[in-house]
Amino acid sequence: MTSGTRGKHPDSRFAVLGKPGVGKSALVVRFLTKRFIWEYDSSQERTYRHQTVIDEEQVLLEILDTAGPAKDDSIHREGLIRWADGFIVVYAVNDRDSFDEVKDIKQYLDQVKRTNVHCVLVGNKTDLLHERKVTSSEGRQLAIELSCAFFETSASDCICEISEAFQDLHRDIKRRKQMEGKPRRRSSAQQVRQAFSKMFKIQGPT
Repeated sequence: MTSGTRGKHPDSRFAVLGKPGVGKSALVVRFLTKRFIWEYDSSQERTYRHQTVIDEEQVLLEILDTAGPAKDDSIHREGLIRWADGFIVVYAVNDRDSFDEVKDIKQYLDQVKRTNVHCVLVGNKTDLLHERKVTSSEGRQLAIELSCAFFETSASDCICEISEAFQDLHRDIKRRKQMEGKPRRRSSAQQVRQAFSKMFKIQGPT
């Protein structure tokens, strides 16, 4: 937890999803600390609060590093999905099963959220080129199908793409919140009725 953020409402809440072993925790910790750690307990679910600067603005992010199957339909998992503003869905480029699972995860998100789901697709472990089983073009095509931004990276080697993925998701969420906060324009019929109402009130009885 970043000091001084307790009690503050986060600007964006992220949930990081994907099959166990794809490197979700490594990506999150790399983003938070710029460091790479090899071993994690994949059964542990963690939430981090992180203050950073995006587009010259101080923002507070709350990031949930999920554990277990990402498409688990338990009440607990459904609550976590509803909690999040956006999602980073991770697969490993050397694990075809984790890539194939992405569509199921996105379908589950759509079912639970029942609205436009803001998500970023991340292909991790690009440092393991000799083990690659999912091409970059396959990742890009899937992202197009799912209407997600797409990044390929390695938690062990890179930081720029990881930071960009988190920042891109925050920008998307911010745009949506700004659109939701704008007052809706009155329909033409409403405007005409209000104009007539004002006119008769001004004239008064004759």
